[in-house]
Amino acid sequence: SASFSPDGKKIVSASWDETIRLWDAETGEQIGEPLTGHTSFVYYASFSSDGKKIVSASDDKSIRIWNAETGKQIGKPLTGHTDNVHSASFSPDGTKIVSASSDKTIKIWDVETEKQIGRQLTGHTNNVKSASFSPDGKKIVSASSDKTIRIWDTETGKQIGKPLTGHTDIVMSASFSQDGEKIVSLSEDRTIRIWNADIGKQIGKPLTGHTDKINSASFSPDGKKIVSASSDKTIRIWDTETGKQIGKPLTGHTETVYSASFSPDGKKIISASNDNTIRIWDVETGRQVGEPLTGHTVFTLFVNSVPFSPDGKKIISPSWDYTIRIWDVETGKQIGEPLTGHTGFIRSASFSPDGKKIVTASSDKTIRIWDAETGKQIGEPLTGHIHYVNSASFNHDGTKIVSASLDFTIRIWDYPPLQELIDSTRERFKDRKLTTEEKRRFYLE
Repeated sequence: SASFSPDGKKIVSASWDETIRLWDAETGEQIGEPLTGHTSFVYYASFSSDGKKIVSASDDKSIRIWNAETGKQIGKPLTGHTDNVHSASFSPDGTKIVSASSDKTIKIWDVETEKQIGRQLTGHTNNVKSASFSPDGKKIVSASSDKTIRIWDTETGKQIGKPLTGHTDIVMSASFSQDGEKIVSLSEDRTIRIWNADIGKQIGKPLTGHTDKINSASFSPDGKKIVSASSDKTIRIWDTETGKQIGKPLTGHTETVYSASFSPDGKKIISASNDNTIRIWDVETGRQVGEPLTGHTVFTLFVNSVPFSPDGKKIISPSWDYTIRIWDVETGKQIGEPLTGHTGFIRSASFSPDGKKIVTASSDKTIRIWDAETGKQIGEPLTGHIHYVNSASFNHDGTKIVSASLDFTIRIWDYPPLQELIDSTRERFKDRKLTTEEKRRFYLE
């Protein structure tokens, strides 16, 4: 994993090489030596909300806290778990950490003292798959292979009420809605359940109807609906208040539907399937908008493979057929010709923050930037990686790109590149000579 700090000035990366590394986002230079100490895979590393600390979770059964400024470990490892730690995350205010482990326990830690707060949270009788804080940090919700979800009081460490039961198979995840009032859980029993986070009771009946594995489930932006995608080839919309399915299943895909998500305004749903199509749906009517988006000759990558532009008017789809396509959400029609140039599978594609550009990463070891309006490639490919580039994305203000590769490196790229700035400046002032001050300002001498 690789992610920017809250202020965008640093990047932290976690690796299966048992290290965490800090990078200067401005220069691309590694900051200090690798953060070492873990003795097995590091699954996860992230900054605290103020960007001053980093927490990491590992297969070596420990959690570690690091000073993001110096790169040094703060205190000793947080130990106590007797099996691998699946997750570790800061509370919203950054004063606590919650960890979930295969040892069937959850632990809360004080970030300042680096000590465990109270006793471990016990009750689960199998692996704890996930644990996360509520938006206000006062509660924790956990999901387990014991088929239950449990809610805990962050302050006292005590379980709130009885376990939330009903699932008949492993509960893979459970999380709060954005307002903290509800919890949605997803299980291998092919059901989704909604729970009242305040009283710990299930809201309505299980969301049933899918006849095969559920691959994704997520809230709408306003938290009033849930959309789910399944290997049964359908997408379903659910009312979070009543727990009832809204309308009939959205059908049309002829193979497994790997993902379904709402548009930024909550009015549309985009789905991606192994049938090589992407489909757009009207949330209000449940009807497909236009024809399936086809053209890819190999299945589109799933999960975040068909992201909306920031304004929700366009989507992009990367594919293993070496192309990227841009689509009009309103009409469902492809915009222009496919974006071609990569000579290997397209592994990711995403918009810049202003929606004017697209950045793509490929197994051809390059990153490319495209004009989202014209579909034309901008400049030369960014080269340097010596293995597949798995992902590439812009930072918050669109001035840098971070890429991650199977060559075990993360690279930061200035955007636009310095040479491009120089060339464009020369073009702008080609009809007159630059003053000494202008040359200095534009880095021309």
